Order: sequence, then C-alpha cells, then structure tokens
Amino acid sequence: MTGRGIAAVALLVTVGSVQVAVAQDTRISERVQFLQLVQGKTLTRTLVSLRVTPDGTISGKGAAWDVTGQWKWEDGYFCRDLNWGGDALGYNCQEVTARGNAIRFTSDRGTGDSAEFRLR
Repeated sequence: MTGRGIAAVALLVTVGSVQVAVAQDTRISERVQFLQLVQGKTLTRTLVSLRVTPDGTISGKGAAWDVTGQWKWEDGYFCRDLNWGGDALGYNCQEVTARGNAIRFTSDRGTGDSAEFRLR
C-alpha cells in the first residue's frame, strides 16, 4: 500500500483506536442530534480538517489533498460518499457517537473500524 493509501485509511477510520472509559459515549441516532453537534464546527484530527454541512456536503482537507463528498442520514446512520484527492473512497454508513467535544464514526453501521474527531 502506498503512503497515500495508508493515509486514506487513517483519514476515514483508525484501526485499534484507544478509548478511555472516563465518560460514556452517547449514540447519535437522529439527524437533528447530529446537526446540533456539527453545525458551524470543524471536525479535526491529525492531518484532517472537515466540515459537514446541513445541505449534505462534506468538504475539507486530508493530509494535503482536498476532501469532498455528500452525506445523508439513513436509518439512524451517517451515510457518506467521499472523494479524497481525486480518489473515490466509496459509500459507507457509519454509527455516530459523541462524548464532550469529540465525535466518533464507526464504519459498516458500527461493526467496522472507527475514527474520532474533535469538534472545533
């Protein structure tokens, strides 16, 4: 896998994320809950900065490349279709949880890998 391919995996989900059991994550199951969390905020993690807007668009940067995409809320999941630096990353529905100023996306409807972002 190329360095860019590895970064693509890190951009979407982080394998083996460490989770501290200090505060319990809250499952976000409604679109309105999700929008209350992300509206007007930037989702950040190392080398990644994204905006998720109410009109269904995703934009930002992942490493040095542009990230664009569309999202919708479907059956209690955040479903997105992303393009990163010209590469289609595909459609995936993700479970969303929140804790404080952090939001976690877990791929494959909560059964896959996860990535945590800070809300700023």
